[in-house]
Amino acid sequence: MDRNRSALAVRWLAASFLVLALGACGRSVSSTPGDAPNLEKWVADVRARPAPPLDPLPVMQQFETFEYAAQDMRDPFSDAWNNPDGGAGLRPDPNRRKEPLEQYPLDSLDMVGTIGTGSGLIALVMAPDRVTHRIRPGAYLGQSDGRVTSVREDRIELVELVPDGAGGWLERPASIALEDQ
Repeated sequence: MDRNRSALAVRWLAASFLVLALGACGRSVSSTPGDAPNLEKWVADVRARPAPPLDPLPVMQQFETFEYAAQDMRDPFSDAWNNPDGGAGLRPDPNRRKEPLEQYPLDSLDMVGTIGTGSGLIALVMAPDRVTHRIRPGAYLGQSDGRVTSVREDRIELVELVPDGAGGWLERPASIALEDQ
């Protein structure tokens, strides 16, 4: 029974402490009628203070004017400048469907053998993904539109199209030799 009384006393003390604490909070939050004029006076004082001075604007630099006087010269952005031959000549075919070995650089492809004889000779080329492909003349290899011109027992000969730096294209011969085992 003493245990119940002590538990009841503890609960009663906790409840009374809670009531006192909440009552104290209520009094500190509520404002008295005398506080409002002080607050209004403080806000009015802050608003009456002069604003701090602004930083001066930076001084603008005067730039020399430039007059463009090259109207009689050739337009550097015209097609005639980029293609001196008027659009004719060598260029890659943008509508041609890319072949599987055109995604790899030419130096990453390895010729591993040939099949057939004479004009029916087919080269075997291994790609970096370790897949072997059959290559005939007319096929495309490498990332520079390299077209195979001939297949020989010991090498594949091809012609690549490379930009010449002036908007045109140049043919560059290349070859892939049979890999020594």
